[in-house]
Amino acid sequence: MENNDLIRLQKFLSMAGVCSRRHGEVYIRDGRVRVNGEVVTVLGTKVDPERDRVAVDGKPVGLREKRVYIALNKPRGYVTSCEQPGDRIVLELIDIPERVYPIGRLDKDSTGLLLLTNDGALHHRLAHPSFDHEKEYDVTVGRPIPDGALHKMGKGLPLMGTMTRPARIRRVSPSRFRITLREGRNRQIRRMVRKVGAHVATLRRLRVANIRLGSLAEGSWRFLTPEEVRGLIRGVSG
Repeated sequence: MENNDLIRLQKFLSMAGVCSRRHGEVYIRDGRVRVNGEVVTVLGTKVDPERDRVAVDGKPVGLREKRVYIALNKPRGYVTSCEQPGDRIVLELIDIPERVYPIGRLDKDSTGLLLLTNDGALHHRLAHPSFDHEKEYDVTVGRPIPDGALHKMGKGLPLMGTMTRPARIRRVSPSRFRITLREGRNRQIRRMVRKVGAHVATLRRLRVANIRLGSLAEGSWRFLTPEEVRGLIRGVSG
C-alpha cells in the first residue's frame, strides 16, 4: 500500500530550512545527502519525515522540533510562496523565529484563510490530492449569476481535461455565493465561474477543514489553538 506521508527528498530539505528545493536537487546530485546512512543521488527519492534519518554533509537534518501552526488572513496582492522575486510574499506578514510554509495556495488576487506550518507530515497530508478535506469560499461575481450556472458548478464541470468534483453551493445574493470544494486545482473557482459565463470580482477563503477565518483582520495572523490543531490532525488522519 502506498504511504501518502512520503515526500520528495528535495522538498524535505526545503521544509527543514536547509535550502530551496532547487538547491536541494543540486545537493542530492552531488552526493551530499544521506538517508538512513546511505548516499542518495536519485532526485525521485522519497522519505518519511517521521521515520527516516536524513543528513547533509554529515550533519543530521530534521523538521523543526517545535511545531507551529498559523492561520493568516491573506490580503490581496500577496503571493503564496516562500520566495518570489518582485512580489510581496505571505511570509513577510509573519514575524516569528521558526520557518513556516504555506499549505496550499491562494492566488495573488484572492484573500482569506491561509494555513502555515513547519509540521511536514501535516503539511503533506493537507496538500496531497488524495486527502479531500473541505475548503469553503465566499465569491462575488461581476453581475447577477443565474441559478442554472450555480447548479452546473455544484454538479461538476469539465475543466482541464477532467470533471470537477461535486461542490456545495449556497446563494447569498444575486451576485454572491458560497462554495465548498473537496479539491484544489489551480485557480479552480475562477475557471469554473468563467466556464458558466461569469467573472469573479472577489474571492475570499473562509475555511480549511475545521479551521475558520472568523473575525481575523486582513493581513493579521494567529496561532491555532491546541483544540484546532487536534481537530485538524484528526480530520486528515483518516
